Amino acid sequence: MNLTTILVVDDSVTIRAMLEVLLEQDRSLRIVGIAGDAEETFRLIRETDPDVITLDVAMPGMDGMAVLEQIMREEPRPVIMLSSLMREGDPMRVEAEQKGAAGCFNKSRMVSQAPELIAMIKEVAYQRGHRGEDIPRMPLSARA
Repeated sequence: MNLTTILVVDDSVTIRAMLEVLLEQDRSLRIVGIAGDAEETFRLIRETDPDVITLDVAMPGMDGMAVLEQIMREEPRPVIMLSSLMREGDPMRVEAEQKGAAGCFNKSRMVSQAPELIAMIKEVAYQRGHRGEDIPRMPLSARA
């Protein structure tokens, strides 16, 4: 089966669990890592080379916007920002898009709009060039 790999980043155990349940309902998606902070995020990016990252905006320590900037600078790939504040036209959403976010999704609508979130993940993975080939991906840490 063709899989799109996802790294879930959120400091809330509840939100991470909800995302895991929602995303694993689609057999073409595979969660390759779950991180609760910036340090763990960058370690998992290097180890798993995910196609897409879902990233919480509000996290302790390095917040999601700073993590997004560093991802775009060091490990560019599609990032979908999640926040209950992500509404159309919101300054935070505009900032996230300017910093390179491939999409923004309102976390408070994750359950009721799960199909839309899944469609967004698939679309941004496709834009990255991932076509779901059944070819093993080499982690960035192993690349020359």
